[in-house]
Amino acid sequence: MRSNLIKIFCLMVFSLLMLTGCGANNESKATVSQTADSKTERALKIATSFYPMYIFTLNIAKDIPNVNVVSLTKPTTGCLHDYAPTPDDMKNLEGAQILVINGAGMESFMDKVTSQMPDLKIIESSKGITLIPGEGDEGDNPHVWLSITDAITQVQTIGDQLAALDPDNSKKYRENTHTYIKKLEVLRTKMHQTLDDIQQRNVVTFHEAFPYFAKEFNLNIAGVIEREPGSAPNAKELGETIEKIKNLKITALFAEPQYPVKAADTIANETGAIVYTLDPIVTGPMEADAYINLMESNLLTLQEALK
Repeated sequence: MRSNLIKIFCLMVFSLLMLTGCGANNESKATVSQTADSKTERALKIATSFYPMYIFTLNIAKDIPNVNVVSLTKPTTGCLHDYAPTPDDMKNLEGAQILVINGAGMESFMDKVTSQMPDLKIIESSKGITLIPGEGDEGDNPHVWLSITDAITQVQTIGDQLAALDPDNSKKYRENTHTYIKKLEVLRTKMHQTLDDIQQRNVVTFHEAFPYFAKEFNLNIAGVIEREPGSAPNAKELGETIEKIKNLKITALFAEPQYPVKAADTIANETGAIVYTLDPIVTGPMEADAYINLMESNLLTLQEALK
């Protein structure tokens, strides 16, 4: 009898311990689950419209936990003139809370995006920049990032807006913005020191991407071979450009790595000018220093072409 009572007591103690153990386990799992949910809630996806906006935002959001920067369009897309987002592009927007755009008319598809995602916060990085009018009825020229001064303004705008929209990380956004702007200021000083004293300031470019770049470095765009990519100049336009190059004694034409150079080669053959490559920074490696590296490559090209 006594033996049976001892057995029953031991079974009761064992059961109690088992129940307590399960309770502790469940609580631990709940805590882990809540932590995971909390992390998921804090995750922020920032989409960018195209290549230069991606590079700028990548620097501003650098090393911030749970903040993911993606590009809406592929890094090979180039300028967004008359571009229509593909289904794959729209998939890149899924889950994004913020979209960083260039603005100034570059992203003509924005109505489609905002109609499908009305809660998406839009950061227009060119806001406040004085725009250069385009030719005829083309509207304002949107290629503001090719002026380093304007690029600095864009970076500051993106950084300020991200700090406001994601206050938990505002300090880090501001620190990263300050660090990147310092790098851009060093680049700007270096390029001005090299280009400010050159004698030949007349240039002929491939398409109308470089007015802001020319304004930054006091260059004169004497001719544009193709005003829009893919719109080859007609015989009259080619003749006028050839005549202008001969009259101004221009020795260099600037094509772009993203587009064919057939028209530039034709003009070069008629004038003796040499075709160089100047990058509008609309495609390239998805690396934080890409804008600076591509600008430095442009500087080397200009040194060679305008000496």
